[in-house]
Amino acid sequence: MKQSRFGASLALVAMLAACSGGGGGGGSVSAPPTGGGGSVTPAPTPAPTTAGCTLRERQDWARQQLDEWYLFPELLPASLNPANYATVEDYIDGLTATARAQQKDRYFTYLTSIAEENAYYSSGSSAGYGFRLAGDSLARRVWISEAFEGAPALAAGIDRGTEILAIGTSASNLRTVDSIVAAEGLNGVSNALGGSAVGTTRVLRIRDAAGTRDVSVSMADYALTPVSSRYGAKVIDDGGTKVGYVNLRTFINTADPALRAAFAQFKAQGVSKVIVDLRYNGGGLISIAELMGDLLGGGRTSSDVFSYTVFRPSKASNNETRYFAPQPESVAPTRIAFIGTGGTASASELVINAFIPYLHANAALVGTNTYGKPVGQIAVDRTACDDRLRVIALAVQNSAHQGGYYSGLSGTVEASCRASDDINYPLGDPRESSTKAALDFLAGRSCTAIAGAGQSTLALREAPRELIAPERPSTLQREVPGAF
Repeated sequence: MKQSRFGASLALVAMLAACSGGGGGGGSVSAPPTGGGGSVTPAPTPAPTTAGCTLRERQDWARQQLDEWYLFPELLPASLNPANYATVEDYIDGLTATARAQQKDRYFTYLTSIAEENAYYSSGSSAGYGFRLAGDSLARRVWISEAFEGAPALAAGIDRGTEILAIGTSASNLRTVDSIVAAEGLNGVSNALGGSAVGTTRVLRIRDAAGTRDVSVSMADYALTPVSSRYGAKVIDDGGTKVGYVNLRTFINTADPALRAAFAQFKAQGVSKVIVDLRYNGGGLISIAELMGDLLGGGRTSSDVFSYTVFRPSKASNNETRYFAPQPESVAPTRIAFIGTGGTASASELVINAFIPYLHANAALVGTNTYGKPVGQIAVDRTACDDRLRVIALAVQNSAHQGGYYSGLSGTVEASCRASDDINYPLGDPRESSTKAALDFLAGRSCTAIAGAGQSTLALREAPRELIAPERPSTLQREVPGAF
């Protein structure tokens, strides 16, 4: 199956269905979850004639898929010898190097596992400690930005704002984060935490409001809750005005009922101003992005365009116009504050961009500039090898045909408020800097615009703390930046 998606983001041969991933993969055929509406269904592509899984066969297959589907065919090299590459992944990186140099494909085209991706998109299933890490490479420090319900870290008392001071496989061989980062950079922290195998155990020396202590935590399978049961959706009383707040971690199928419940709550309380917190959301399924748009689009009609999906000229028959489809739970906000950071990508940016032509300066980006991923992937599966190739094959635009925001959305939005990600307070707490700035915008109070609109996301990255990611991220880590 080929399934289209946006994900760093992010983050799928029988058909093409809509999906969006971060910043941020796919022959016999296997059908990954689609998540519903907005699918694009071109004619089937014949499976390769061989089910072989040698390195060269897999490399040749990957090249065939890029030649057929890649959004930027003019940027593919005319010839590139697979024998010069030790892995399929390295060969794909070589094929997309020119597009990457132009900031059009920052490792958005990649190879992943069918089984791993299916498990994640259907239920958020993954293995890990269940926290999100941010680091300061200059100060050589690392903190927990978020801890997930039902996962090992939170059960061990590790939550947002906790600082990791040292990491070891036992209490006797702890290495300080300072020394790890000094020797290997922030990637060294990723290496020190180990792979993503269930049972991997690390001893962490941590510091939080309760003091400094050593804790042992082991990786386990858990299902990521896309809308936190603790702070994911609520109504904030801002001086007598009811403001809806929703924090979406990732666009996966299980977000559907949680989002509907959140907006039903907003509607019941007459909410007309909404904060949509996407600060760490690297993307996911386009169908859930469309649902988010519909829930925010109570004032839109079925003739209002949510987005345009555009393929390369040879695949133009797959182009699609998606219209708003208000739901029973939809609200019609007069103002929306979208909280974003450099970890906000893909499907998150799709939603933000969709509202600019309708709300103009009544829709603001709050926080810092976003990642910049106005393109989406399809997935092509080679089932015998558990290979899913994620190929950048489509671009998205809003109803005003605004797209191409490879440097982030700060140069596209008509209003913005700069704010930090204040890990000293829980997400959604009115005292937290980004949430406070969002409330200020919604109330018409003054704020400072995000500087440097249109510049590179790297130049606008919130200094000095940044989300940490391994060199070869898992599906979870592409769609939930900083997750381990």
